[in-house]
Order: sequence, then structure tokens, then C-alpha cells
Amino acid sequence: QVQLAESGGGVVQAGESLRLSCTASGSLFRLVTMGWYRQAPGKQRDLVAVITRDGNTNYVDSVKGRFTISRDNAENTVYLQMNSLKPEDTAVYYCKVVHLTNWGRRSDYWGRGTQVTVSS
Repeated sequence: QVQLAESGGGVVQAGESLRLSCTASGSLFRLVTMGWYRQAPGKQRDLVAVITRDGNTNYVDSVKGRFTISRDNAENTVYLQMNSLKPEDTAVYYCKVVHLTNWGRRSDYWGRGTQVTVSS
């Protein structure tokens, strides 16, 4: 089992910044991809950014140039630096990891989510 602990959410004004962190723990072998999703009230959960173990990244168009995803493989942690926040970024942000066991089983794990609220 893999547990995820998220932190860094909060309430900010438009134009300000926040940094989210998500640390994985438990029976870890290899964290393949780590990423962030978000879900606004009444909407589906959507991908924000994802990073592979080698550092390749992918972002949803609406956050390109404002958000930066990074990871520390030694600490099993993924970060999301969010700059120039907009009210439309308001959502619950969820960390997701894809874990590979030493016998080749891939499993997805989700964090409990952290609220980000951006006021205008």
C-alpha cells in the first residue's frame, strides 16, 4: 500500500502564489508518474500537470506558463508551484501517483485533496 500526504493549499488573492506538496510513503518500489488533478464544484476531476520519473512534464493548457511541476525522487515527493493564480484555479487539488511493484504490478493512488481558493 502507498499513502499520500498533501499539503500547501489555502486561500490567496488573484495574482498570488501557492506551492503544493505531496509525499508518498508505505511499501514503495518505483513511483512511475506523479501528478496533480483538480476538481471544482460541480465539475469533473481534470489533469493539471504530470511528471515522469525522468522529469518529463505535461500541463493542461490553462496553466502553462504559470504552474510548474517538479519531483524529488529521493524524497518521493512531487510539488506544484502555482504562480499568478486566478479565481478559476479554485478547486480541490488531488495528488495522484502511479506505482510499480517489484513484480510489475501498476496501481494508481490518490491523495485526499487540498483546497485552493483564489479570490478576485
